[in-house]
Amino acid sequence: MTASAITVMIIGMVIIWGGLAASIVSAVKKSK
Repeated sequence: MTASAITVMIIGMVIIWGGLAASIVSAVKKSK
């Protein structure tokens, strides 16, 4: 694997986890 491929994977993971965290936080705020 090249460094650019690893970087793309890391960025993708950050975006996915960031989206999950945002959806969870918004759901918690709505339930309250």
